[in-house]
Amino acid sequence: MSNKDVLKDESKEVLEDDAKEVSKNDTENDTKEISKEKAREAIKNVAKKEGKFIKEFKEFALKGNVIDLAVGVLIGSAFQSVVTSLTNNIISPILGLFGGVNFSEYSLKIGKLNLAYGAFFTDIINFIIMAFVIFLIVKFINKLSNIGHKEEVVEVTTKICPHCQSEINIKADRCPHCTSELEIEDKDK
Repeated sequence: MSNKDVLKDESKEVLEDDAKEVSKNDTENDTKEISKEKAREAIKNVAKKEGKFIKEFKEFALKGNVIDLAVGVLIGSAFQSVVTSLTNNIISPILGLFGGVNFSEYSLKIGKLNLAYGAFFTDIINFIIMAFVIFLIVKFINKLSNIGHKEEVVEVTTKICPHCQSEINIKADRCPHCTSELEIEDKDK
């Protein structure tokens, strides 16, 4: 073999190796591009789902009921502190007149155990007062919401046949079920 043939063979081998390398790189690049596209699609899908989740959360959080509930909780907690103060500073001392000490300070000691039944009784009084006041508020709101509403008068359109007890039109003079003759009731009386 001549030098030319050897060089040709070597260049063929180099070219084939280069072609294989380029093909391999193209395949890797194609795979990388496909992976990048899949990653982009996955990110878009997650963003869509996240956007959908955030949208649903906004709809939930901005509904009137949720806002009303939040306002109610805030007002309720403020009201609770007023009722607690009323019970601890006014009602318990008045009840304590009978025992000579503030009722919320009553406790029972059994060894190292301290049962504060007076504080428990004070909490029960707090609960009863709050429940009663909330009942009155709800009752008042219901009365306010009924102001201006007229009760709808439902016109009676059927009657019961006295013979077969079937429901029939109020204007009927004969029962369609048992064919009995009926008296026609005059509504203008």
